[in-house]
Amino acid sequence: MQLDQPLLRKSAPTSPQRRSEAEQPLVIIVDDHAPVREALSELILSAGLQPACFASTRELLDADVLDNPGCMILDVRMPGASGLDLQHHLAQSGNPKPIIFLTGHGDIPMTVQAMKAGAVDFLTKPVRDQTLLDAVSAGVAMDAAHRAKARVARLYVDRWKTLTRRERQVLHAVALGRLNKQIAYDLAISEVTVKLHRSNVMHKMQLHSVGELVRVWEALPAEMREGAAA
Repeated sequence: MQLDQPLLRKSAPTSPQRRSEAEQPLVIIVDDHAPVREALSELILSAGLQPACFASTRELLDADVLDNPGCMILDVRMPGASGLDLQHHLAQSGNPKPIIFLTGHGDIPMTVQAMKAGAVDFLTKPVRDQTLLDAVSAGVAMDAAHRAKARVARLYVDRWKTLTRRERQVLHAVALGRLNKQIAYDLAISEVTVKLHRSNVMHKMQLHSVGELVRVWEALPAEMREGAAA
């Protein structure tokens, strides 16, 4: 795709049933050159995805689109904040939106910086349509995986909140590999009581093995894990 020339084709999304706007991946395009935005928008539409174009990082931040599922295509050098500045801002704000950098001014240090900060890819203009679409597909898949993981984490947080203080202490001890008799000694309770609390934990958290329990423990927010032993 020669990004200095607008694409002439206009293709509708290929899916026979359009997903709702909230579910459809949104590919956010930020580039200060209108012909580039137009070309990228046409390409994204032809792949059955929804583009949203912005001329600057400020314009993007003023819009309410960053929480939508999908990924971003960013130019690096633009008036005002750069694409790398935006990547840093999103990381600092806890938004792991997958980013594909597309630029005509890249260099090795810039590429290394972007990739170390978690970019999906760092591509230079002009770029082949399929190369860019492959990167977008990877970005959308990464975002979907992150959102699925976040949903599971929220589910376990909700279940964690149903545990009693003692059950949380037992969960913590089991996750650390402590035996029932060791937990009983640490908490000054009987081993039978420890077993009862373990059973309640497994039931309330809907777990089937200690391995699952450990994985769930590690997925809980740090503040919950830190407060469990109190």
